[in-house]
Amino acid sequence: MSSDPIQEAPIPSFPVSEIAPTVQRLRQTFDSGRTRPLAWRKEQLEGVLAFGREQSEALVAALQADMGKPELEARTSDIGQISVEAKLALKNLKKWTRPEGAGWMPVLGRSFVQRDPLGVVLIIAPWNYPVGLLVSPMIGALAAGNAMVLKPSEVTPRTSAALAELLPQYIDTDAIAIVEGGVEETSALLEERFDHILYTGNGSVGRIVMEAASRNLTPVTLELGGKSPCIVDRTADLAVAGRRIAWGKFMNAGQTCIAPDYILVESSVEEALIESIQKAVHEFYGDDPGQSSDYTRIVNRRHHERISKLMTGHSVVFGGSSDPERCYIEPTLLRGVPPTAPIMQEEIFGPVLPVLTIENLDEAIQFVNGREKPLALYLFSQDSAAEEKVLSETTSGGACMNGTILHIGNSKMPFGGVGPSGMGAYHGRHSFETFSHRKAVLRRGIRLDPKMMYPPYTKRKTDMIKKMF
Repeated sequence: MSSDPIQEAPIPSFPVSEIAPTVQRLRQTFDSGRTRPLAWRKEQLEGVLAFGREQSEALVAALQADMGKPELEARTSDIGQISVEAKLALKNLKKWTRPEGAGWMPVLGRSFVQRDPLGVVLIIAPWNYPVGLLVSPMIGALAAGNAMVLKPSEVTPRTSAALAELLPQYIDTDAIAIVEGGVEETSALLEERFDHILYTGNGSVGRIVMEAASRNLTPVTLELGGKSPCIVDRTADLAVAGRRIAWGKFMNAGQTCIAPDYILVESSVEEALIESIQKAVHEFYGDDPGQSSDYTRIVNRRHHERISKLMTGHSVVFGGSSDPERCYIEPTLLRGVPPTAPIMQEEIFGPVLPVLTIENLDEAIQFVNGREKPLALYLFSQDSAAEEKVLSETTSGGACMNGTILHIGNSKMPFGGVGPSGMGAYHGRHSFETFSHRKAVLRRGIRLDPKMMYPPYTKRKTDMIKKMF
């Protein structure tokens, strides 16, 4: 991580007057049938795969300029999503698009489900993983045969510019458009009619997106966030728990939607857990994380100020230092935080971790269920009964037992929230299904056409139906 003050780049833009014509052009392309053939879909997916492979150095450089991301984290948790999702879609494209048999009924005929593309879709990406969270859902939309508008985040302007410059070299720009910009451009996009909108970000903007979509009865997928709890009981392996919690919380400087947002630990093991987390932070980032090339900075000064305010007035166990000029906040652990404190009312989205004590698992479950449903939930325990109890008595978008973050890495599982943490899901085939319409089709023969189906409805016909049903 550089010790120099950050230089924020100008917010990118797109001519607002060109947004409506751009969407209309994409709709004309879709209506022409151009995006439906599997050959077109395969060509686009191969192009995206080549983009991720050939432009990875440029993307890493942009991510480092915007956020100071370590190269390894940039490649594994962001850019790496391109390869994983594109290869999976290419391997399974024929299988996913094959009509699904739904059985045969006497007289009526054979039924099947056909996947149709939805049309023109809008994908709005966040800034914390600005490459993967734009391109990953894009891959599902391409596999399903849609045209689309891609909206990168203006909060990471260099990455947005790299995507806008480089990605069009690998895709069909008559069917796929990239619209850069901020609030003005996004608001103009939301005035247009789309056939699906996938938004990743915070709940406040999610409500705006949903309200705008409702004007055209456009379905939405909302990938939001919230306060993901991490429960640690007295049976946990504390050395492992401390290391895995520290990794999941402080990677990307806590700017991860499924990062542990707070810990609920049984009081008898609180001290040992804190020591374990502190030891892991030292192993990861050394004596001064501010000088570590493996530690990300906060994305901009505005977010730095927000996180700093949340920390104010609380007891710091370790960490706590910050530098607004470098957008740096040290990995920080807080203790004795009241459940009513502001830091416990909103998603932290930064490298600050409150530790709250509980006396037993029931108290932890009650605490979690007394708040909005989280995007992720973590439990560290060696008690299988405790694991089953937490899974069966709480609700969350996803869960990970004795680990953090990694449940998102399996593209065969859906990723999404529940309630205030989101609606809908994607990844792998789930992305393809999100951007597809499942059309029920019945194919009848013409030889059998029994008259009992038609009027007049005689008593004899009625009696026969009564026996059948």
